[in-house]
Amino acid sequence: MIKLISKEELRKKMIELQNQNKKFVFTNGCFDLLHPGHVLYLKDTKKLGDYLILALNTDASVHRLKGTTRPIFSENERAEILSGLACIDFVCFFD
Repeated sequence: MIKLISKEELRKKMIELQNQNKKFVFTNGCFDLLHPGHVLYLKDTKKLGDYLILALNTDASVHRLKGTTRPIFSENERAEILSGLACIDFVCFFD
């Protein structure tokens, strides 16, 4: 199941979670080549709250940050891979 949601949907979800006194934590990154260090970092981050929100760099953003040969995986592929991690609750794109 892909956990990708729009910024607008995320904004609504965050208000809903706050109204339920839920704690959400947020992180971001490219995650172009997911490695064990990423997974450990994300699992540890999730322990800090009830929900983990991941803002994923868009392809254009990764290209600007890492050069002309990146990203290796498209933003949609990276979102699908990250959605497979139990510790991540929501994924949204950002530039």
